[in-house]
Amino acid sequence: MQKVLKRVLAVAVAVSVLSGCASEVDSIQMAPLPKVDNTFTPKTDWSRSVGDGVNGYYSKLTPAVGLDKVFVADRAGLIEALNPATGKVEWETDLEGDNSAKLSGGLVLGDGKVFVGTENAKVIALDAETGKEVWRTTVAGEVLAKPLVADGLVVVNTSSGVLEALDVETGASKWQVSNEVPTLTLRGDSSPVAVSGGVFWGLANGRLAGALMSDGRLLWQQSIAAPKGSTEIDRLVDVDASPVIAGDRLFAVGYNGTLVSIDLRSGQIVWKRNYSSATNFIVDGSELFLVTAKDHVVAVDARSGTELWQNTDLQYRQLSAPAMIDGYVVVGDAEGYLHWLDTQNGEFVSQEEIDSSGIAVPPVALDDNGFIVVTRDGEINKMQIPQ
Repeated sequence: MQKVLKRVLAVAVAVSVLSGCASEVDSIQMAPLPKVDNTFTPKTDWSRSVGDGVNGYYSKLTPAVGLDKVFVADRAGLIEALNPATGKVEWETDLEGDNSAKLSGGLVLGDGKVFVGTENAKVIALDAETGKEVWRTTVAGEVLAKPLVADGLVVVNTSSGVLEALDVETGASKWQVSNEVPTLTLRGDSSPVAVSGGVFWGLANGRLAGALMSDGRLLWQQSIAAPKGSTEIDRLVDVDASPVIAGDRLFAVGYNGTLVSIDLRSGQIVWKRNYSSATNFIVDGSELFLVTAKDHVVAVDARSGTELWQNTDLQYRQLSAPAMIDGYVVVGDAEGYLHWLDTQNGEFVSQEEIDSSGIAVPPVALDDNGFIVVTRDGEINKMQIPQ
């Protein structure tokens, strides 16, 4: 079994081949829980659980919301569609009765289907209304990141360095793009994104790539993380965070690299700043919110790259990716706390303990101003900020 290692040192998440690093990991201390005077306390509308969750494994199974349902899953293969108002189970599908599905990439809703990838190199499509399996396809490697559903295709970025497009209706392979994977990489992959007939994704060699959605022909590659240092660990670079498209810009960040703004038409870098991260980030209007490799929460002006503020009080608390909920930046941590930050200055406005098993994925906003929080042990909470 491949348990996820603590992200106190991002390299340690990376590689099962790293031996002798325990002392370095142990020397990095998680910051104590900040003391926060809550300006509000979120209330819980309902709670339930989905199987055993992901426990200590890498699997980052984010809920998918749509079609008046909330879709959730556990690593073993249990997928449920829940009523967002009540938490009632609308349907339930067990993909593997023998506890070996190893779900790891998803969930994603599109074309009336729910898609999920596995550590066993499978992509599975379920009917979103009934939960019935529609198709199952073997791809070129582990699927550790969310698939992309666009233009009649399901595009997956696999751990073997192959980006593969599948037919959304049948699962048949339509095209592949292969890239070499370095010997030493972080455990994880970048989810692809698409716009105007192009698909864009991060590579394990520290580069960002763009290709035509129709046939996979490469458009450009751009380096955003260059190897530096004298040891293999020092020289490790990777782009695991998913790119974000906003207007005519594409934003991306690399581990041991930079945060960049790229012109979509030319593929040229407009600005770059020295931030290292392997965690997904968000762009909200003219502001970009990022969790660094040290678990510092940073706000950056998306137009210029100027840093607006930085909160270092959650250092090495193994934060989830940030989410924007009701106008606040929200992150979860390994001890199961949600932290709410003011977007204007990065100061804490609320803190809530959810579950001691920890929070690995960001909360997901619902249409009714509520949000869903999923913990590592599979607890599902529908919550709201009191109005």
